[in-house]
Amino acid sequence: MSLVAIRDLAVSFDGAPALRGIDVEINSGEALGMVGESGCGKSVTWLAALGLLPGKARISGSVRLEGQEILGATPATLDRVRGGRVAMIFQDPASSLNPVHRIGKQVSEALSLHRGLRGAAARAEARRLLDLVGIPDAARRLDAYPHELSGGQNQRVMIAIALAGQPELLVADEPTTALDVTIQAQILDLLGTLRREMNMALVLISHDLGVIAEACERVAVMYAGRIVEEAPIARIFAAPAHPYTQGLLGALPPIDGERQPLAAIPGQVPDPRAMPPGCAFAPRCAVRLDACAAAMPEGRAVAEGHRAACLRAGAMERVLA
Repeated sequence: MSLVAIRDLAVSFDGAPALRGIDVEINSGEALGMVGESGCGKSVTWLAALGLLPGKARISGSVRLEGQEILGATPATLDRVRGGRVAMIFQDPASSLNPVHRIGKQVSEALSLHRGLRGAAARAEARRLLDLVGIPDAARRLDAYPHELSGGQNQRVMIAIALAGQPELLVADEPTTALDVTIQAQILDLLGTLRREMNMALVLISHDLGVIAEACERVAVMYAGRIVEEAPIARIFAAPAHPYTQGLLGALPPIDGERQPLAAIPGQVPDPRAMPPGCAFAPRCAVRLDACAAAMPEGRAVAEGHRAACLRAGAMERVLA
C-alpha cells in the first residue's frame, strides 16, 4: 500500500480551475520531485491535500494516507496528520518563523504539540534537532531570534521544526529558492541524508529540474493544473516524452561544451479562467496535431514507470536539444 495516494484531485477558486485531476502516489522512503513553471499547481496540490487552502477553494477527489481518507477530514484528524505524520516546509523561512519569538520556543512549540514534550525535555530535544540539521553552537542558537540567523540557518530551523513530529512524509516547497548555490547544495544534501536515516518519504517541489535530479528518484512534471509526465528521474533526462518536459530540459544551460542559446518555451501558462480546449500546452507546442485541440489527452504508458499525457507520447523523438 502506498504511503499517500492522491486520486482525481481537483481545486478551483471562484470557478477558475487550479488543479484538474491530479493522480500521484508516494511510497514510504521514496523521494518524489514535482516540477513545473510557477502557477502550475505544485504547491496547491499539497495545500489541498493537507486542508490548508482558504474556505473559498472548492476541492474534490481523494487523498488517502495509508488507506485512510484525509481529504475533508475533521480538524482533530488533520491536526494529528499535519506536522505529525506529514510535515511541510514552506518556501520562505523569513515569513514562516515568528520574528518576536526565540528559535528554541518555536521548535519546542512543535515538540509540545506533536510529541507532548515540555520544559527541559523539550529544550533538550530542540537542541538535538538543531544539531541534527547542522546548526553550529545549537545550545546558544536556541535563544536567538530569526533575524540573528542567516537565510540558510533559518531554513535549517524550519527543517528542524518539520522533523519535530517525526513525520513519515516531508513536503519541501521550494526549500532552496532564496539561498545561494553553496547553501542550496548543503540543504539538498541534508534533506537526502535525513530521508535515508529516518526512512522518511520526501516530496520536493521546485521549478528547477537540476534541483530535482539532485535529490529525487522519480519526477512528476506539472502543467496548468495537471501532471503531464511522470517517470524515474534518469528516464526523464534520457527520453522525455512530453514536449513541455523537453522544453524545460532545453532551457537548462549545458555544463560543458560550446556555448549555445537556451531554448525558451514560447508563450505563457494559460489563464485558468480561459483554458484552451483540449491539451492546455497545445498553443505553445511546436509539434501539436489538430487532434490536440479536440480533447484533453489522457496519460499513457511510454515505458515501465513512465507515463505522459500527450498524443505523441511513445512515438515522438526529442525535438529540443
